[in-house]
Amino acid sequence: MIPNITRGSRMAGLMVYLASTDSDKTKNAHTDPHLVAGDAAVMSWYDDGVLDNADALAIAKHLDQPRKLFGVSVQIKDFAWDAAKKQRVHVGYKDASVWHCSLSLRAEEGALTDQQWGDIANDFVDAMGFTAASGKAQCRWAAVNHGTSENGNHHIHIAVSLVREDGTKASTHGDYKRAQQTCRELEAKYGLEQLSSVYATRGYDRAEKATALRDEREMHRASLARKVRASASASATEGEFVRRARNTGILLRPRYAKNTTDVIVGYSVAERPKPGEKPVWFGGGTLASDLKLGALRQGWMDSPQAATEAAAEWNAAARNKRTVSRTGPEKATPSPQVWVEYTRNATALAEQLRSIPLDDHATWAKAARDVSGAFAAWSHCLEPTPGPLASTAAELSRTAQLRAPREHGRPVALPSIAGTAMLFLAASSKNKTAAQAALMVQLANMAHAIYEMHKQSGRTREAERIRAVVATQLKPFAATMPRPVAVGGPAQVPERGQDRNPVELGLRGMAPIRPGSAVPATAIPAKTPTRTGRESGPVLDR
Repeated sequence: MIPNITRGSRMAGLMVYLASTDSDKTKNAHTDPHLVAGDAAVMSWYDDGVLDNADALAIAKHLDQPRKLFGVSVQIKDFAWDAAKKQRVHVGYKDASVWHCSLSLRAEEGALTDQQWGDIANDFVDAMGFTAASGKAQCRWAAVNHGTSENGNHHIHIAVSLVREDGTKASTHGDYKRAQQTCRELEAKYGLEQLSSVYATRGYDRAEKATALRDEREMHRASLARKVRASASASATEGEFVRRARNTGILLRPRYAKNTTDVIVGYSVAERPKPGEKPVWFGGGTLASDLKLGALRQGWMDSPQAATEAAAEWNAAARNKRTVSRTGPEKATPSPQVWVEYTRNATALAEQLRSIPLDDHATWAKAARDVSGAFAAWSHCLEPTPGPLASTAAELSRTAQLRAPREHGRPVALPSIAGTAMLFLAASSKNKTAAQAALMVQLANMAHAIYEMHKQSGRTREAERIRAVVATQLKPFAATMPRPVAVGGPAQVPERGQDRNPVELGLRGMAPIRPGSAVPATAIPAKTPTRTGRESGPVLDR
């Protein structure tokens, strides 16, 4: 359940909006807005019939009465954009006596009954401290069922007057964080899908899904996110990323800082359209929270020369011109030794993940980002249409997206596998190879470690999603892989009674989650990684 809080000064305007059924004037107008909860007086006057304009004004008058009676003003700081300073500046105060919050379900959850929404609304305003349950005079409030939005989310709106019935002001300190925590508690209480308080992913609206289904294709955002993730993970510099992303076939354009043509602050991507159609652009942040340009830059080398190179590549992309560099690292074919070195690094990382604290979310997100990027690149190399590799990349990418990245600090230094994606994108062969199989053993171990982290942290939903995609899609794919070659040695020969394919062994640990069950350790032991330069192999994070 997703809360969205706003503040305002006009209760009448809010209630008229919530009761509106005029689709010409209101973007998300609905056909039967009606009350599901409210303070005692509101619920004694109105039933569950459809609200009209007169009802909305009468309810607003009731909610706003204490503020007008006591002449109380509830103010918050007002900000404006300062173009010269390129930042928001405090310009005074504004009235904000109206507290408004929508509670939405994910489209996949369907709809709740009015009784369920009413119970949730009452519990929610109690927990937020707006009722007599707080030990203070109550705030007047009303909850309106708005039905299903254009994006398929069943939701309600809660309007609260922040002036209590005795004329005192209700505190909203920390209301955003408190609303999130309250929603997590209500999800558990009412058996709703429990969203993570740590991880947050972008959803897809109903129209987007319907269009993809009609055209018998994958949703553009899912395809674009995978290609961007693969390109970013495979690149050491921003300029290299631009070239690699364009090589996947997508359109790329920069977003410049105001009045500049060389300071790039964001980007948009689009699938190449069919003749006669226009491209549909998506900002990096709408693909995934960790695919914003600022987040991507944290994984690339930075220098004045690299910045100049990147600006030139962005400008070429904006004009749909050929890439500036013709001899970048993406043109080279990796040697067999590079595959060996990255497999060693992947082995070391899989081993070290066992010792990472469960609450070190920044490090787990970084590891998930690298593993997801590797699977995304491998999917681009091997899968003409999205398959097991694409599904695995998408599922692991959820762990790479933190709800509030700045609250979690920086990841600890671990063996880097960021360049693993480079191996797959640069592979000259589209066939499965023994070298890929050896690397997949360790990628599977890292996926297993992420699964184990979620399970031991009590995030059963996240753990089960990873287990499901691995068991139903990745494991059958692994059975088709050639026998892995031992790191630095000949092909592995199974002993009697041992599994024929070590890749399958690496995936076997993800049994269905049962209460109290133990999560087995990863199957493949780690070996000591070798520190090398990027030109000859992987680089360890410092």
